Amino acid sequence: MTERIVVVGAALLDGGRLLAARRSAPPDLAGRWELPGGKVEAGETPEAALVRELREELGVETEALERIPGEWPLRPPYVLQVWTARLRPGSGDPKPLQDHDELRWLTAPEVWDVPWLDQDVPAVYKRQARVSRLATGLSFHSSLARVLYPSPA
Repeated sequence: MTERIVVVGAALLDGGRLLAARRSAPPDLAGRWELPGGKVEAGETPEAALVRELREELGVETEALERIPGEWPLRPPYVLQVWTARLRPGSGDPKPLQDHDELRWLTAPEVWDVPWLDQDVPAVYKRQARVSRLATGLSFHSSLARVLYPSPA
């Protein structure tokens, strides 16, 4: 049995926006959008691989935050795991240095405006669903607070 190889993808967030990267290679993936990242090397943690890959591909310093639940099959023996991440203070702006020819920061309404790679769709969906649940929860708690503790007239 072949041992699986983990590929990490970054749901890189900045001010509520998600970074999407358009593939320039290989030809069968070119023009489609993905969460940037790459293979975990031997002896490397997924979080360390994510930070390294984003430095190499985008020229940025980042911090891995939390793993998005799930694991998605790529071509054997690869599987995709996705982590939320953020830019470290003082990091420059991301640039398409390797494997990409364009980057876009997408707001929640824009997330589905790009043609994502098939394997990234479930992770993007999960990330968006989590953001929606958090926003709905915050909205609910804000409404409840106004009912329980109304402002003096």
